[in-house]
Amino acid sequence: MIKFFVLILLFSVNNIAANNLLLQSLNAAISEATKVLNLLSNTNNNNIHEKQMGTIQDCNELYQITLSSLNESLVQLTPAPYDPDNLADARDYLAAAATNADTCLEGLETAYGPLKQILVDTIIKANNHVTDSLSLLSSETRRTAKYEAGPPKWFYRKDGKKFISWSNRITVAADGSGNFTTITDAVNYAPNNSARKVVIYIKRGLYKENVVIPKNKPNIVLLGEGRDVTLISGNRSTVDGWTPFRSATVGVSGPRFVARDIGFYNTAGPTKHQAVALRISANLVAFYRCTISGYQDTLYVHSFKQFFRECNIFGTIDYIFGNAAVVFQKCNIVSKLPMPNQFIVITAQSRNSSEHHTGIAFKNCRILATKDLNNSTSVVKSYLGRPWRPYARAVIIESYIDNFIDPKGWIPWSGDQDQGQGLDKLYYGEYENFGPGSSLQGRVTWPGHHIMDYHQACKFNVSKFINARKWLKSTSIPYDD
Repeated sequence: MIKFFVLILLFSVNNIAANNLLLQSLNAAISEATKVLNLLSNTNNNNIHEKQMGTIQDCNELYQITLSSLNESLVQLTPAPYDPDNLADARDYLAAAATNADTCLEGLETAYGPLKQILVDTIIKANNHVTDSLSLLSSETRRTAKYEAGPPKWFYRKDGKKFISWSNRITVAADGSGNFTTITDAVNYAPNNSARKVVIYIKRGLYKENVVIPKNKPNIVLLGEGRDVTLISGNRSTVDGWTPFRSATVGVSGPRFVARDIGFYNTAGPTKHQAVALRISANLVAFYRCTISGYQDTLYVHSFKQFFRECNIFGTIDYIFGNAAVVFQKCNIVSKLPMPNQFIVITAQSRNSSEHHTGIAFKNCRILATKDLNNSTSVVKSYLGRPWRPYARAVIIESYIDNFIDPKGWIPWSGDQDQGQGLDKLYYGEYENFGPGSSLQGRVTWPGHHIMDYHQACKFNVSKFINARKWLKSTSIPYDD
């Protein structure tokens, strides 16, 4: 009996020490992220120069999101003992913060000036605290999973059965018949930090503008009249000097964003290389019956949890990329004809650590090619994905794959050979797919390529992978588990 109480005491002491260490690490991460923001606020043309427009603006926006994410993590971890749901949420916030650091550092690669190295060093130091916190949190998650009893405490929003209230909607109409003629003006008019859905109804028309949903505009709903008639179009690209992050026709940083029946386009064209149509850096975001179309880097699923249902996504190279936890259900993933001597890659996932609960999952989708690409399959090679980061993760489940996909299925980041960094760390999975391009004969033999069984595939169901029961019901968008 004495030994039992000693063991309980030691267990409690170890838990308290681990919890304190995690909170100390997280507070240090918040302190360092604040220093990054202070440095960014002091940048000017004398101490740093951008070669890509928007580099400092990107970093500023990303670190505002990071600071919010770190503080949210702290809120989730303050009550003890920890709820498993709170641990999962905190982990997701930390993974997004780490992704933000990667994105900012990538943008700064082309910048120069006396402040650059100080800024880079501060970002790396801040990110080290984030990764330390994530590592400690992963240990705590494993411990809690072992000792916690009882099922998860799922909850739903009180208005879970309601999608929108028409009484307070904002109407955008290009012909002047609404409250505003531009989507940007409507977003600016929407209340800050709203706890309720703010519906922006966009009448049919072509809206040539770059729209940003900032982080202080949560719960925005963009509701169109149809993805073929309500169109948002931009043409920014990296060739024209924009960062990939800032090139997006629509960039979403406000959490709990929803879009329905809208077309998102980047019309820069294949010669302009990276040109994003839609970028999402926000949590609990969903799209329904939308079209997202571009060429290279069409859809930037940057971070957090995201869901796409019955959408059409068009592109050429790495056209679904980023480090979100994202599920595509019943979507058409359509590859377009690239420029001469280019090849097609659908996914470029950027998971940079095994502790990131992120990845790209396709379920009950159709992987197709446009007619002109199908007519050029003898000279254009097409692949399901390549690893942008060593721990890249993408899975294709119960989906139709057309015959334009190369038998190897996947390709290393560096080129056409079965060599490359991280091929033993990545996770590329296929389960019960069908169609002429789904044959597993001739697939890559990398350690990280998996022919999944039922139980492995179930890990990417929306209820498990993106916690759908916790938030997706409130969007009124249908989903299958």
